[in-house]
Amino acid sequence: MPRLFRLCFILLLALGLGACASLGQRDPLRIDLAGLEPLPGQGLEMRFAVKLRVQNPNDSAVDFDGVALELEVNGQPLASGVSDQRGSVPRFGETLISVPVSISAFSAMRQAWGATDYRPGQGLPYVLRGKLAGGLFGTRRFSDSGTLDWPEPPRVY
Repeated sequence: MPRLFRLCFILLLALGLGACASLGQRDPLRIDLAGLEPLPGQGLEMRFAVKLRVQNPNDSAVDFDGVALELEVNGQPLASGVSDQRGSVPRFGETLISVPVSISAFSAMRQAWGATDYRPGQGLPYVLRGKLAGGLFGTRRFSDSGTLDWPEPPRVY
């Protein structure tokens, strides 16, 4: 009897380790900031829809059930948002996710105060962090960074 118990324990341990090893065999998702669209705000807050392009380089679809993100511009927190959006990113495919974010009046003032040496046409560095919720082991955290290039205003002669 103890020999059978030991054999079952070793078999279950081997299966468990094999299952854990198969969880880590996925390439990371590529999530990029694809755009910002204005939304109606309330009071002193501004609202935008942040468009995220999610690319899946894996051979199986990735399901998600909720998105959360934070946006920093010029090293300062600017906006945050959540969405209970559900969806799936197909295998070797991509999808576009829209997340509403809020910018408080305090955040906007802090950005304006910190941008005293900003010149039109100069890129502003941003960092986007967030997560795609996907259950107990399926939550995927992401980060993207780059520069927001605002066009120069037209010159009046």
